[in-house]
Amino acid sequence: METVMQNETDNGVVSTGSSLIFLGTGCSSALPNTLCLIRPSDPPCNVCYPALSLPPHLNPNYRCNTSLLIDYCENQSDDKHSYILIDVGKTFREQVLRWFTFHKIPRVDSIILTHEHADAVLGLDDIRAVQPYSATNDIDPTPVYLTQFAMESVSVKFPYLVRKKLKEGQEIRRVAQVDWKIIEEQCDKPFVASGLKFFPLPVMHGEDYVSLGFLFGEKCRVAYISDISRFPSSTEYVISKSGAGQLDLLILDTLYKVSK
Repeated sequence: METVMQNETDNGVVSTGSSLIFLGTGCSSALPNTLCLIRPSDPPCNVCYPALSLPPHLNPNYRCNTSLLIDYCENQSDDKHSYILIDVGKTFREQVLRWFTFHKIPRVDSIILTHEHADAVLGLDDIRAVQPYSATNDIDPTPVYLTQFAMESVSVKFPYLVRKKLKEGQEIRRVAQVDWKIIEEQCDKPFVASGLKFFPLPVMHGEDYVSLGFLFGEKCRVAYISDISRFPSSTEYVISKSGAGQLDLLILDTLYKVSK
């Protein structure tokens, strides 16, 4: 089930403030695997086949692209919430329909991208669906935090979200309004999104590609690492007891079990 929530704690007591909502915990192609359904094995796959008979909320193996929503409440006294989204993949619209409505999430205040692969960014176009309507795009843009490498890739995938100046005679079209924020791929270069500080955690995603995890939280220290094959020593140190200190929660990719 992808609605698991984890509240911040203080001395082991569960708070009514901030929480984490897992919008997706699936692989890049999501689950169920469509090939298992259109070309079923004999006997049918016991992971994917139940999707034909069980609704998603009753099927623990119905999983969207990996994505985390942080419901951040800095001061419980004023009960003001900020909603920070990590990754916005191919299944973002479905995540909004299923989990934003269920948890009564009214908006997205900031977006953080771990990397520029399809399962992390292809929902950027659908951000307009959670922004106020304006036929002339006259709304406050949503900040999107990403590396320069990811920015260059996103610019190719979504040129209309990056180039704002219209050519003469070009018609205004309603598109997602975003404010691109470049971040560093370094553990000692934190940034603040919607009032919450994040420390980038570079990890290997395969042996030729760097993805980012993030360390965040004040009362509860959380490390979120969604796409990893190996820890560089610098990142391993930061999330160790001798580095930033004891973690309260480690969220880690476990796509494959590798035997040695």
